[in-house]
Amino acid sequence: MVQWRCGLNAKLRVLVLAIPLTLTACEWFTDFKRQPSIWTWEPLKDTLTPSRGNPQMSVPTTGTAMAGFQVSYGAFPATIDSLSAIRNPTPASDSSLANGRKYFQINCAVCHGERAMGDGRAVAFGMPGINLTTDLTKGRTDGYIFGMIRNGRGLMPPYNRIEEMDRWDVVNYVRALQGIGGKTVATGPLAPPGVTGDKVPGATRMGPNVPAPFYNPRSLLSGDQAAAAPTPTPTSGAQVPAVTSPSDTSARAHADSVKTRTDSTRARRIR
Repeated sequence: MVQWRCGLNAKLRVLVLAIPLTLTACEWFTDFKRQPSIWTWEPLKDTLTPSRGNPQMSVPTTGTAMAGFQVSYGAFPATIDSLSAIRNPTPASDSSLANGRKYFQINCAVCHGERAMGDGRAVAFGMPGINLTTDLTKGRTDGYIFGMIRNGRGLMPPYNRIEEMDRWDVVNYVRALQGIGGKTVATGPLAPPGVTGDKVPGATRMGPNVPAPFYNPRSLLSGDQAAAAPTPTPTSGAQVPAVTSPSDTSARAHADSVKTRTDSTRARRIR
């Protein structure tokens, strides 16, 4: 009996000591239930600029010659043919040919040879020699060669590791090896093995270098106001100033009311 009472007293003392801790304002383990959070596109305070628009510096601004939803990346003859009409946007300048030579020697010469005549080193190991200087290949369009690099076909795998702007340089270099364009280009490796620097591909250039700015939601403007409001022009590294109008006030009021209802809903959930 004495032992039982001692045990009961010990439990009561622990309980009495724990009560003040439960009544304090400090919460140690909230399971992240109470923290500031913002819904997607929820305006902040009195601004119409969304708090989460496009992640700056992450949205391409130049697009692509042919998106995957337009023409698939399938390695099929009809797919490659559908890329034939793409126009080569890169002039065959000296810098383009030099860059094309670098990527050709790194990726293509092992099979096609240093002069694209189908005598690469892989031929000695059973790889068929594909000559790119024949009349058949000369008759292909730039877009077709671009598509072969993009998709691959048959024994050739896709070479998407060559970024799009560099693929056009490879196309220009192949054209020069074919004798098209009237320019003579150097052949062979750019440097002995192990040399780096500008003799190997550098950092990726696929990421954008111009942020896509936010625009004032023109859908809030109506009638003549929308027609009279100037169209924002994207600028590098800067956001476009918002177009002010009398209807902005009502739009802000509507956004504030939405936020108020949202906050009250969250409060009820917490309680």
